[in-house]
Amino acid sequence: MPFLLCYDAALKKTPLFDFHRQQGGKMVEFAGWSMPVQYKDSHISSHMHTRQHCSIFDVSHMLQTKVHGRDRVKFMESLVVADVAELKDNQGSLSLFTNDQGGIMDDLIVTKTDQGYLYVVSNAGCTDKDSAHMKVEFKAAGFDVDLEFLDEALIALQGPSMSQVLQEGLKDDLSKLTFMTSTLAMVFGVPNCRVTRCGYTGEDGVEISVPKGRVVELTEKLLTNGEVKLAGLGARDSLRLEAGLCLYGNDIDETTTPVEATLVWTIGKRRRKTKDFPGANIIVPQIKAKTDRKRVGLMSSGPPVRQHTPILSPDGTLIGEVTSGCPSPCLKKNIAMGYVDAAFAKNGTDIQVEVRKKAVPATITKMPFVPTNYYSG
Repeated sequence: MPFLLCYDAALKKTPLFDFHRQQGGKMVEFAGWSMPVQYKDSHISSHMHTRQHCSIFDVSHMLQTKVHGRDRVKFMESLVVADVAELKDNQGSLSLFTNDQGGIMDDLIVTKTDQGYLYVVSNAGCTDKDSAHMKVEFKAAGFDVDLEFLDEALIALQGPSMSQVLQEGLKDDLSKLTFMTSTLAMVFGVPNCRVTRCGYTGEDGVEISVPKGRVVELTEKLLTNGEVKLAGLGARDSLRLEAGLCLYGNDIDETTTPVEATLVWTIGKRRRKTKDFPGANIIVPQIKAKTDRKRVGLMSSGPPVRQHTPILSPDGTLIGEVTSGCPSPCLKKNIAMGYVDAAFAKNGTDIQVEVRKKAVPATITKMPFVPTNYYSG
């Protein structure tokens, strides 16, 4: 993902902006925000530190929303593909906002809390679209729902040593908090934090929603542990690609359906039967009928493969396009994901990618490229 170095005053700033600058963060524009792409360590060093130890990522640019009201589950299910009703208390699910054409408007995590509200985290690049979409839909439907858009910081602590680092600052036993579950806690003396065991790296990790006036304090406390370093958008992008995770706007958007994107697993089984989410009449039949194209992983050697790289059949016919790509720091090979004609989507299929007007051999490869280490208890 290309990043532009930027100090534009018009960009939004997270509560950690000054802290990033003090720590040597190289600030870039991302989704209208000024965000650190890396710090003093190289991108590869930061990536490998996350895989072997743990790193802090500032993700305060994400939209955090509380959905209150008697009809909160019904309202959320009118917008997304998940079976929100079946979630247990403090359990979350990755889901998708879809439109009437079956396209993906955004991906999000919705958590059914035991505090009488849903906690929703969605993408920075879609903040205005998501909030406007939710407001319009709930007013039009007349639901007993109230939306509260949170003005809080959000940091992600990701990596295999996360639990030993965080446990020092928690009273509760972190081993009871499994992947995609959430709790309210005091974290290193900072009250009213929401800790959710999830992340965007493929490693064990948490995202911590923090009162914005205390986030620098909490970040500094975490950094006193030698296991922990700051990491930026560069490492975040290569980590999520190794884990086979989509970036909204690159790998999924309003022109891709959940079936094309191989995200059928996000669609609740009950929802497939009731067909009462936006675009269901297009999406559900695709599950059985298949689609003309499919999101796949691919691996190659030689020059790196980037977004918009053409994907070719062995005889040179155009069969698709790369949506994300980078050299893998862990595998020392080029990895990418993209969409290809369904006939070429089987793992192990030999294909080509066109890099600098030359055809380079590549292979359709199962994702994740690097095994994930989510904590299931």
